[in-house]
Amino acid sequence: MDMSDRRETDRAINAVWRLEQARVIAGLTRMVRDISLAEELAQDALMAALRTWPETGVPNNPGAWLMQAGKRKAIDLFRHRKMASTKLEQVGRLLEDEVPDTETALHEQLDDDVGDDLLRLIFTSCHPVLPAESRVALTLRLIGGLTTEEIARAFLANDTTIGQRIVRAKRTIAEAGVPFEVPRGEERQDRLASVLGVLYLIFNEGYSATAGEDWMRPQLCEEAMRMGRILAGLMPEEPEVHGLLALMELQHSRAGARTNAKGEPILLPDQNRAMWDQLMIRRGLEGLLRAQRLDRGLGPYTIQASIAACHARARQAEDTDWAEIAALYGLLSRATPSPVIELNRAVAVSMAQGPAFALPLVDAIREEPALKNYHLLYGVRGDLLRKLGRHAEASAEFRMAADLTRNSRERAFLLARADETSDS
Repeated sequence: MDMSDRRETDRAINAVWRLEQARVIAGLTRMVRDISLAEELAQDALMAALRTWPETGVPNNPGAWLMQAGKRKAIDLFRHRKMASTKLEQVGRLLEDEVPDTETALHEQLDDDVGDDLLRLIFTSCHPVLPAESRVALTLRLIGGLTTEEIARAFLANDTTIGQRIVRAKRTIAEAGVPFEVPRGEERQDRLASVLGVLYLIFNEGYSATAGEDWMRPQLCEEAMRMGRILAGLMPEEPEVHGLLALMELQHSRAGARTNAKGEPILLPDQNRAMWDQLMIRRGLEGLLRAQRLDRGLGPYTIQASIAACHARARQAEDTDWAEIAALYGLLSRATPSPVIELNRAVAVSMAQGPAFALPLVDAIREEPALKNYHLLYGVRGDLLRKLGRHAEASAEFRMAADLTRNSRERAFLLARADETSDS
């Protein structure tokens, strides 16, 4: 095999691994009941593919091939470790039962199991026994397939810190005896909220980076949406799963218009809507309709998707139905009371009725402890004061917002607004 063919095969293997990694780890975890071990076995299967496929070609069902290789590695490992005969017998029986002789039969078996296995892995990696930052890191590692270095870079963290966080998360799951299963009943709903919350956190960090040089981190948005699509396929009757996916797609449809050539932010009213991704908007609106049909009560993610849909349907900024958006924020505030939601409602009220109606709403939540260091509170208040002609006060609010943000792009934008307002 010449070098060009080898490189082409390596690219194909990397693409296959990207698609199949989570499935293989999930299937192996079901067998060995140990996430760390399953991850090692999956890596061994990948190494076997790197050795074999350049000579034999990529198999028709590469995911099935990797699963079979991983399971055989498990048998070899257990034999090497001279584990208890009962354990060896158990794994051997699993291998015989679950790995048919033909690749086609193996692929059919894999299809039967993979949905349940992936769902179990998602619920396990987002278990409430873990702190939120560990759930995010572990989910990106196991389900998103990101390397430790990629996760660290995305969150501007140290590689060692992220690596330790992932190791501790897997150890905590093992020590707590967290079962590799999808919970049922009320516990399932509680755990689903944790799963959706992790995806939402990942997406939001990509959509508006809290720190660093970049306004957005598209890779995180893409990973959150990819995992959301997996979850929607595995749990098609859960309205909030579709609601969150719709929200992410509608929000991300604006990505191409949110920054200029220099990477500087462009506010929603000033964006070129011709640059919005219409295919993604269409998918988001379809997902929102599916969520609404499944749940007449509407959960918080579905309500937020409804707000995003109001923007997506407006061909021009002035066509936006701000009264509807304000009403939806009121509904969201009743469903999940939060000063941040009230701040967003005030923005919508300002657009629908004018800044004089919105400023009292902002001032009413100004002393909320949760907003003490929230830079957007000062940014919103500065914008309202600017519109009311109170330029000196507005400039001071913009400068306070700039001092509080950790994102350099946003800081520069807010300081520029402060300077423009003080000169008015």
